[in-house]
Amino acid sequence: MSSKDVSSKDKIEKTFSILENYPDYEVNIGMEVHVQLTTKSKIFCSCSNEITKEPNTNICQICSGHPGTLPVLNAEVVKNAVLAGLATNCNIEPVCYFARKHYFYPDLPKGYQTTQSDKPICYEGYLPIKLEDGSIKNIRINRIHMEEDAGKNIHSNFSQESFVDLNRAGTPLLEIVSYPDISSAYETRAYLKSLHSIVKYLNICTGNMEDGAFRADTNISVRKKGAKELGTKCELKNINSFKFISDAIEYEIERQIDLIENGGKVQQETRLWDTKNKKTISMRSKEGSADYRYFEEPDLPLIEVSQEYIKQIRSTLPELPMAKIERLIKENGLSQYEAEIIAEDLDLASYFENSYKIYSSKNIINWVLRDILGLLKDQRISLNECKITPERLAKLVELLDTGKINNRGAKEVFEEIALSGKEPSIVIKEKGLEQIGSVEDIEKIVKEIIDSNPDNVALYKSGKDRVFGFFVGECMKKLQGKGDPKIIQDLLKKYLQN
Repeated sequence: MSSKDVSSKDKIEKTFSILENYPDYEVNIGMEVHVQLTTKSKIFCSCSNEITKEPNTNICQICSGHPGTLPVLNAEVVKNAVLAGLATNCNIEPVCYFARKHYFYPDLPKGYQTTQSDKPICYEGYLPIKLEDGSIKNIRINRIHMEEDAGKNIHSNFSQESFVDLNRAGTPLLEIVSYPDISSAYETRAYLKSLHSIVKYLNICTGNMEDGAFRADTNISVRKKGAKELGTKCELKNINSFKFISDAIEYEIERQIDLIENGGKVQQETRLWDTKNKKTISMRSKEGSADYRYFEEPDLPLIEVSQEYIKQIRSTLPELPMAKIERLIKENGLSQYEAEIIAEDLDLASYFENSYKIYSSKNIINWVLRDILGLLKDQRISLNECKITPERLAKLVELLDTGKINNRGAKEVFEEIALSGKEPSIVIKEKGLEQIGSVEDIEKIVKEIIDSNPDNVALYKSGKDRVFGFFVGECMKKLQGKGDPKIIQDLLKKYLQN
């Protein structure tokens, strides 16, 4: 990606929505996002909250549901919940409590989940997202509540057996529930990406969707424009990528509209996304709140959140993604597109800002978006594993900007640092890449090339401008690629016109 490619994307392109084929309909989408917290221990016991491949190792009598055991609330979970609530403009409930939500799965050994019901810790917030036309829309958040995760069922393709791993049982979760304010797959993706960035900025979640650390259930209903009542909703569950969620929404919108148009009725149910056949499939009928038989958890006390505590947590809030985007545009001169790409990943934002502090060049952003991101993708590594540190990138760009090396040399130095981790100055010296910047030295070569090619000089003066490239190539060859191209071209124009 060149710097030209980057700037050309400043203008947001309109994405196609299946709703364009059905102008009489609209969609209402609400999201239930589960955020797996990165506390050291689980929510109600002291078992490690680390992810491990060894099944049933991080478990005890509490998280494996032994009778007679008593839970103790992890205070860090409350802190993280308040952080998430403040970052999403929520009110914080001064007194709330846990409840038992009854349902049966093999990986839920107690037969109920400890969660929150009608008194969540955070309520009535909103999350601003940027629409395709650049305007801002607030997606209202109904609630954020704390709960425990269930274990995991593992199904064998060989023996047709199922196994239960309880390592995940008792992992602390926040469930962030929006109102059905989202009107398209594009808005859904914008909302999820914004929320994903926020929980990573708060350092309360890894955001790893493949591990289930950030997972979203999507509630979709369609209705005729102007209808007062919402349509019957279907829930799309267990989709682990933003792209798949967008694809599933587009399919489900059309499925529901086709049902209605053909005289059928949408059934309230939970559906899965079949990535192979690119369609949603029925999983089960959707339960209502009455099916869960909620009642207050008798083994856990009320949770009191004082105004002093909220004030203390608020003081620790970091700069959030939208504020960072505005600052990067204002202070670092980035385009809207560049700032959004950088701010989407906290590690990438830190990398860019650290490089820019060392050497404040507009070219830093081009190298980060084009070369650094390309390198990470090619080598399948993270920024922490990258041998081109912010300091080395800043020095490389400075050497290029000041004419010590040319573009071709900079690319060669970049590739060598990526492999060896050497300093740019050492690589330049070892490979003999330092550019000849002296006008006098280059001028001498230019004159020699012109004097030894009178026929091409005559062609150039007769109007054959393409011959100019010949002279540039000959000079670069004579200088072994070490001459400053701008100085060479300026001198050639000067002497060829004489």
